[in-house]
Amino acid sequence: MSTCSTVSRDLDEPIAGTAATARTWLLLEQPGPWGAHALTSSHLDPVLGRALERAAKGTGVRVALIRRPGRHADCHTPSARRVYVSHTAPGNVWLRSATIHDPRRLLDLDLAALGTGDHRSFDAALDGRAHTGAPLALVCTNGKRDRCCALLGRPLAAELSASGVEGVWEVTHLGGHRFSPTMLVLPYGYAYGRVGAPAVKEILHSAQDGRIVLEGCRGSSAWERPGQAAELAVRAAADEYGADALIVVRTEGAAPRWEVTVAHVDGRHWRVVVAQGASLPPRAESCGTSVLGSPARMDVTAVRELTPSSALAS
Repeated sequence: MSTCSTVSRDLDEPIAGTAATARTWLLLEQPGPWGAHALTSSHLDPVLGRALERAAKGTGVRVALIRRPGRHADCHTPSARRVYVSHTAPGNVWLRSATIHDPRRLLDLDLAALGTGDHRSFDAALDGRAHTGAPLALVCTNGKRDRCCALLGRPLAAELSASGVEGVWEVTHLGGHRFSPTMLVLPYGYAYGRVGAPAVKEILHSAQDGRIVLEGCRGSSAWERPGQAAELAVRAAADEYGADALIVVRTEGAAPRWEVTVAHVDGRHWRVVVAQGASLPPRAESCGTSVLGSPARMDVTAVRELTPSSALAS
């Protein structure tokens, strides 16, 4: 059976620079089925879902629903729900959690502040606390958006959960269906694609130690797509895997060419040239559409370490 993910894999489509962009993730546990637009097509009150969408617009916060792997029965009675919020910008990375019974309490959050990395409204409104457990592994499983997410994501989430991996959740949407199974790791916000259970275990083990695995990495959600590709290229060139080691400090230009400046916490800087290309041949980017397109790809064409004087002048 040919799917968007098998075609992408067969074409060896580049995966770097394809992560969803969000500096802060807000995740609400919601059992039961999910529709294509889960915030307004699930057992969550659609009025609340629309309100959360409006509140998050322009804040840098991405709201998603999560559920435990396995059967998704929903008895429609009030029950405790986990809520997580995570900020992914290096230098201010954190993951907070809370337990609520009424999801309408999320409307008390200051999403603009959460988007800038200030978690005080989350702590005050929901009695939030620092998450002290394992990193979160969010596996996209929403087959109503794309069948690849269900066919590949759900078995992966179930296998990880059955083998005792902590922190595994199903999530509604991470983008990039054609890279299924896709996963986001919090608190650092790195997205992965085409991953299997052994790779996920290595990724989570490394994340526990504050390190990033580059194999299968789509990029950090803290940066726009050119920055994602540039940061991963610098990691490879500098042999640097520390999660908080690199920051995208400047992105100049516009499609189809950018110059991205990446800084290391030790003071080193790199200038990275990123070009936008088209992944050929044209094909459907998702199993949910018959429209043919050529997905944009981020190609790194140059990586140059700057001298201290040129870094100061840039």
